[in-house]
Amino acid sequence: MKNVGRILQIAFTYIGTIVGAGFATGQEILQFFTQYGKWATLTIILSTILFIWLGTKMMIISRTIRAKSYEDLNKYLFGHKSGGYISIIMLFVLIGVNSIMLAGAGSVFVEHLNLHYQTGLIITLVGTYFLLRRGMHSIMYMNSIVVPMMLTISLLIISNTLQMPNADRFITLSTDTNLTMAWLSPVLYTAFNLVMAQAILVPLGSRTESLTVIKWGGIIGGLGVGFMLMAAHFALSAQMPGIMQYEIPMGNIAFQLGVAVQLIYVLLIFLEIFTTFVADIYGVSLQLQQHFHFSPKVISVAIMLACFLVSQLGFSYLLSVLYPLFGFLSMFWVVKLMVARK
Repeated sequence: MKNVGRILQIAFTYIGTIVGAGFATGQEILQFFTQYGKWATLTIILSTILFIWLGTKMMIISRTIRAKSYEDLNKYLFGHKSGGYISIIMLFVLIGVNSIMLAGAGSVFVEHLNLHYQTGLIITLVGTYFLLRRGMHSIMYMNSIVVPMMLTISLLIISNTLQMPNADRFITLSTDTNLTMAWLSPVLYTAFNLVMAQAILVPLGSRTESLTVIKWGGIIGGLGVGFMLMAAHFALSAQMPGIMQYEIPMGNIAFQLGVAVQLIYVLLIFLEIFTTFVADIYGVSLQLQQHFHFSPKVISVAIMLACFLVSQLGFSYLLSVLYPLFGFLSMFWVVKLMVARK
C-alpha cells in the first residue's frame, strides 16, 4: 500500500506538472491539437505514448545518475560542456514558460473573478514563496489533491458534451491546416512539455529508490495526461470554431455545467497554474544553487521577479509566440533522450 501511494504521488505530480496554464485553460489543446480537426484524436494518442515512454525514461535515468537538478541530466545526455550550455538555454526557456504560467493566473482573475490582472500575479507569487519553503513535499501534496479533482471535472465535461448535438465533431471536424504540421504538432507538444517537466521530474526520479514505483508512476501519469487531453479536445471540438474567441475556453465550457462547477473549475485552473509554477521555480532554483552561493530564498525571489516582469506581455501573446518556438528548440533535446541509455 505504501508503494501504491508513492506511485500515485509520482503520477499526480507528473500530471500536475504537465497540466499548466495553457493546458488547463484549453489554449494548448486548441493550438496543438483541436485546430487540426479529426486528426487530433490520433495525434493525442501518439502524444500519450510519448509521455509514458519518455517521462518514465527521464525519471529512471535521473535515478541512475543521482541527478541533483536537470543540469545533471543534460550533462549526461549531451556531455559535460555541451550539457552546461543546454542548461543555460533551458534556464531562459523555463523563465519564459513560468512567465506564461504567471500571466495565466492573471487572466483567470480578470476573466472569471472580475479582479485586476496584477492581483492574480501577486497572489501567485506570494503563495509560491511560502510553499517553496517546504520543498518537494509540498509540491507532491498539492498535486495529490488538485489532480484527482481535475480528473473528476474532466469526466463531468465528457458527460455533458455527450448530450450535445455536436458531440461527434471530434471525428468529423475539418481543417485547412497542413497535414504534416498536424502530425508534427504532438511531437513538438510532448517535447516542449517534457523539457519543462524535467525541472521537477529529474529531482523526483532521483529521490525515488524503487524502480518499480518510478515505472508505474510514469505509466499512470502519462495515461492521465492523455485522458485529460482527449477530454478537453472532445469538449472543445463540439463547440468549434466559436470557442476559439475565449481567453480561457475550458472555463467557458465549465460554465455550461452550472455556476458551482464553473467556480470550482476556475479555482482548479488557478491551482494547476499555481502548482506548475511552484514546481518549475523549485527546479530552476535547484539548478542555480549548483552555481551560486546565495540563499535559496534569494534565488527563488530573483526568478519570480524576472517572471513577473515578462508576464506583463499577457497570456495569449506569450502562449502563441513562445510555445511553438520552444517546442522546436525542445525537439533536439527529446531526440537525445530517445536514444540515451537508461
